[in-house]
Amino acid sequence: MTKVHIKTFGSMTRPYPKTAPAMMEDLLKVLGAAGRLSPLDLHFAGLMARLDGSGAPEVPLAAALASNATSQGHVCLDLRSARKGLREIPTDGLAVPEEDQWLERLARSPVVGPPGQYAPLVLDDSGRIYLYRYWAYQRKLAEALGARMEKAPEVHDPEALRSRLDRLFPVAGRDIDWQRIAALASVRKTLCVVSGGPGTGKTTTVARILALLLETAPSGRLRMALAAPTGKAAARLQEAIRGARAALHCPEEIQSALPDTASTLHRLLGSITGSHRFRHDEDNPLPLDVLVVDEASMVDLPLMSRTVQALPHRARLILLGDRDQLASVEAGAVLGDLCGTGGRIIYSREFAADCEKACGMSLDEGLVVRGARDKARDCIIELRKSYRFSGEGGIARFSARVRQNDAGGALAILEAGGDSDLAWDEASSDSAWTKAVRSRLIRGFRDYLQAVQSLVEHAEGDFDDGLRRVFGCFEKFRVLCALREGPRGVAGLNALAEDVLVEEGLLERGRGWYAGRPVMIQRNDYGLHLFNGDIGITLPGIRAGSEHRVFFAGPEGTFRSFHPHRLPEHESVWAMTVHKSQGSEFDEVLLVLPERDAPVLTRELVYTAITRARKRVAITGTGPVLRQAILRSTERLSGLSDALWTAPADSNRQVDFQTGSR
Repeated sequence: MTKVHIKTFGSMTRPYPKTAPAMMEDLLKVLGAAGRLSPLDLHFAGLMARLDGSGAPEVPLAAALASNATSQGHVCLDLRSARKGLREIPTDGLAVPEEDQWLERLARSPVVGPPGQYAPLVLDDSGRIYLYRYWAYQRKLAEALGARMEKAPEVHDPEALRSRLDRLFPVAGRDIDWQRIAALASVRKTLCVVSGGPGTGKTTTVARILALLLETAPSGRLRMALAAPTGKAAARLQEAIRGARAALHCPEEIQSALPDTASTLHRLLGSITGSHRFRHDEDNPLPLDVLVVDEASMVDLPLMSRTVQALPHRARLILLGDRDQLASVEAGAVLGDLCGTGGRIIYSREFAADCEKACGMSLDEGLVVRGARDKARDCIIELRKSYRFSGEGGIARFSARVRQNDAGGALAILEAGGDSDLAWDEASSDSAWTKAVRSRLIRGFRDYLQAVQSLVEHAEGDFDDGLRRVFGCFEKFRVLCALREGPRGVAGLNALAEDVLVEEGLLERGRGWYAGRPVMIQRNDYGLHLFNGDIGITLPGIRAGSEHRVFFAGPEGTFRSFHPHRLPEHESVWAMTVHKSQGSEFDEVLLVLPERDAPVLTRELVYTAITRARKRVAITGTGPVLRQAILRSTERLSGLSDALWTAPADSNRQVDFQTGSR
């Protein structure tokens, strides 16, 4: 490989060398050829260069990198980090601008403006550069959330709430009941964020919170809605709220007033076919008093911003999620920016006093600080007690080590063995890996395929009952992969699963479509009401000799079926990516790690995968790959956290857009 010789441009106060734009064009080509920039990024860079008109090479470079950053999940581009990254890439001696000179040149460009000015690119005082629309999404979301953090819709006497909280949240033990404190927070502000791992009772808590809000509403009525980013997550939220309703200690009229349906955020906002806009927005707000959004970690910045903008100012917003899970596939990590990753959430003295009056609980001194700005965090609650996993169980101990980036401790738990709910198949060779995965595929899918066979052989019986059993068995086990491609990615595992199950005599594979083939929808089809992530199961039609149909579970235990040729884009789903598994739960999970390290392997991915399991987890891979994954954390660049929690930037960092100096 050619040795890299990085050069920098001279003083920006002198005219550019004639070769500088050409060199920058060559640098963009090198980055494009290396796959670091897409054709769209390069096209955008060319457009910005033409609009800028100065020939300044830093402008198209920043434009291309900012465009690429959004495709990588970032909201913005940090020029300091970008420059460091460029210096680590073989660029064949091509120049990379110095940071200060880069910032000054951008500040003088007509296509770059400060926050608040309409321009294709926005440069803030911290050296972050945004595509305008992402800066606008962030600004509007920060303003709306900040207002909700400070606003209380009605003044409630904490002592008057005590009896209601005692009834809805019966005290059990001496530990702090964070569910009860979450209810207090939801009454005090129009924003409440409830974060917690699996089994911590987030949906049970929100059902009780909704009952409390109904009881304290002056009219006794509230317009409420339940939503989630995906259809699967919405269905789980709906089921959980319906299940929790009967156990509420409240009058029957309150129970009956709780919402009993949930929808996707896109459906709630009113998607417009062929447009990125929604029917509900700032000018046509949702007719709601309370909105609950589950699986908030999956909601990207643009969608969260549009959701909050479409919510009336007096309406309450309750966000549920797990701050340690994977962030959204698209740009942003809103829940992480709100809650912070790692560390403890701290509260104001005023909130601590209300907790003592309304909940009868004293917060530890380490959770309480003095200061007016800290009141904003009073609306963020983390549930800490898991009702699903014992603290001594393998999954609980392993997931705790993963959350702490403690790779050594996590591997020690796996290697020690002895946990009935956690298994480690260390794949020292391809043959060992294949043997371990093969046995788990057979055990995991045996009940499902036997249920399929029974339904096919007895189709004249109660077909719906048979379908419910088939779907129930399929949801018990899932193979989760970190990657899509490769022998240990989704494509390889789907092929391997079919081969293994055919060899075992559990499956009769046909030409593409066969009884028992599970498929996942990859693209929304609003006409068919099939959405990305929906899972269907292929079965022969009810009548003997009829063609195969793909069945999808609907509400209230109903089913819909489609001819395979009518389905939108789809793929087999014996295995799925960890990202696609968010919002789902299975009795048992097999996590398949690739044979080599990859950037996508992070502690958030490992944590998300193992917490999809209700009962058991098996991990197959190598120690070095798992270690590196646990040590690596997902980084999503944005300015939302600063906008919410940080004082204005130091004036020494501010860029003068008149002179380009700082």
